Amino acid sequence: MNSKKKFAVVLAGSGVYDGSEIHEATLALYAISKNGGEYQIFAPDNDQFHVINHITGEEMPEKRNVLVEAARIARGNIKNLKEFKADEFDAILFPGGFGVAKNLCTFAFHGPDCQVNTDVETALKAMHTASKPIGALCIAPALIAKILGKVEVTIGQDTGTAEAITSLGATHVNTNHGEIVFDKENKIVTTPCYMLDATIAQIGEGAENVVKTIMAL
Repeated sequence: MNSKKKFAVVLAGSGVYDGSEIHEATLALYAISKNGGEYQIFAPDNDQFHVINHITGEEMPEKRNVLVEAARIARGNIKNLKEFKADEFDAILFPGGFGVAKNLCTFAFHGPDCQVNTDVETALKAMHTASKPIGALCIAPALIAKILGKVEVTIGQDTGTAEAITSLGATHVNTNHGEIVFDKENKIVTTPCYMLDATIAQIGEGAENVVKTIMAL
């Protein structure tokens, strides 16, 4: 029997401004592997909301696919989120980046009234129904709050985002670097990462604290 904990890691593209935050994604994968777990990376097969030049911050006149871009981080070993089956995994984890709030849902534009990608919603609800742990970094807890409502999460200390999360029926807890909020009842573990002005070492600490907490469940 393989006793390694198996994580599904859901990405939203590649790059902080229009996809997944690469440091958060990579360090979450590192934490899973370092602590004796395994992972399979997933992403939805749809177009990014837009493409951003990461030097200038300007929008670029092109289209990119979330699954294809996320495959860069996954080194090609990635699956369409439609193929996700909750009974094959012990936990699900969402790194942050604006892509979570632009490609996995529309929180960046519509706040609490956002729409959620159906594959993301299906996967998350399936894990929650199966009482399996859910991890979320950075802005991703807003996505969790939108889908599950009455949960306890953190995105750090950003007042506007915290208020939006509260309006969804969730409880927001202010946190600092590397700190986590563990909602025991719903088995949800969240940490702020780059929602705070963080160093890459602090990102690694937050990601590892989330992974270790999930592993201990």
